[in-house]
Amino acid sequence: MAGQVDKFFEISERNSNFKREIVGGITTFMTMAYIIIVNPIILSPAFTSGLTGDEKAIMLRAMVCATCLGAAFATILMGVFAKYPIALAPGMGLNAIFTYTICLGLKVPWQIALGMVFISGLIFLILSVVRIREMIIDAVPDNLKLAAAVGIGIFIAFIGLKHAGVIVASGATLVKLGNLKSSAVLVSIAGLLITTVLYARNVRGAILLGIVVTGIIAWLAGLVKLKTGWVQMPTFRPVLGKLDILGALNIKYLAPILVLLFFDMFDTVGTLIGVSQQAGFIKDGKLPRANRALFSDAAGTVFGSIFGTSTVTSYIESSAGIADGARTGLANIITAGLFILAMFFAPLAEMFGAGLPKTETVIIGGQMINFTDTLYPVTAPALIVVGCLMMSSVKKIEWSDWTESIPAFLTIILMPLTFSISTGLFAGLLSYPVIKLATGRAKDVHWLLYAFSAIFILMLVAYFWLS
Repeated sequence: MAGQVDKFFEISERNSNFKREIVGGITTFMTMAYIIIVNPIILSPAFTSGLTGDEKAIMLRAMVCATCLGAAFATILMGVFAKYPIALAPGMGLNAIFTYTICLGLKVPWQIALGMVFISGLIFLILSVVRIREMIIDAVPDNLKLAAAVGIGIFIAFIGLKHAGVIVASGATLVKLGNLKSSAVLVSIAGLLITTVLYARNVRGAILLGIVVTGIIAWLAGLVKLKTGWVQMPTFRPVLGKLDILGALNIKYLAPILVLLFFDMFDTVGTLIGVSQQAGFIKDGKLPRANRALFSDAAGTVFGSIFGTSTVTSYIESSAGIADGARTGLANIITAGLFILAMFFAPLAEMFGAGLPKTETVIIGGQMINFTDTLYPVTAPALIVVGCLMMSSVKKIEWSDWTESIPAFLTIILMPLTFSISTGLFAGLLSYPVIKLATGRAKDVHWLLYAFSAIFILMLVAYFWLS
């Protein structure tokens, strides 16, 4: 049995073993477990409007289950079909678009909004089957692939520092140093030092061990509270199969559907390129089985909408599991299994995955504004360490060639500053052909990049014309 599993996932062929895959899968789950709690919180204004008491509690529990089930389905598909250790779950940012732009902004019922997610996912599937999205990955220049890995590294480290409370919002300078006397910050710093030492001493599973030790420290500091009644039966009835596809087939919903399509496509492409570059999956500038990976992502969105959650996409936190040794789809099976268990042990997942609300006062334009953020001291150190590991690709970028370095730099710097992988990749893909064309090196660019640049420019012109 073990030999068949090894052969199917190519574990030995990729210089891995069962222990590394299991540890990597657990690590990935631990670093992205927050989505089990955060996704329902972000979606709740759309799903629970008008509900009170027990109805709201049941809806929230159903949203937790939908998040876990959508993540598990897509993660298994990626592991079995594409055989990559890249986990998926409802995407941050995309869930905010679902709630605040579509449901609350456009006054769209959540059932129709789920139908829009389904339609956008169906378009993803078609683009994946005809290999358009795979062509995009192949068309991205090597230096932009390297830049995507570096940009995601800085981005994920930035998220880690933010989750740790080491940096906080500032009206004058965007961010500033947080309160280093805070118990949450001190726990995060201790966790960072412990994880770094473990990794520096080549301890296998250093990141996962770091999370566990940090969790114990957080518990001793009173930041993690032990819960009773750890087991609860999952419920799906309020959201499962409630999407309204026919209602979403309205011309007035075309624009938000395209927005979902655009952001998911470039978030996914950016994440796949960055994480695959880190793991060494990219060969001769191409990602093997890219169409299968993209198909898995698209299918995850389609089925996620049926389960009752927003757009499902690949997660950059997968790089934590890869840093802990994961190299095959078996790690994804472990991650998915933990998502399924989390439906039954949601209170236990909340202990380490749930964050600590924190309110900061920010002065903007002379006015004092209370800004509420959430700290995740247990998992924040892992993200910072992973961000450091992903920086190694920066030395491979051709900095001496300005036609290569400027697009790469824009990709790197805009990912963390705009808090968006897709925006950084968008800037790199748009500037690259423009600079090459202006310097007489048009033949260096894949024709598909010129086509996308033309589309991007038309979209920008239309945006400014209409605004």
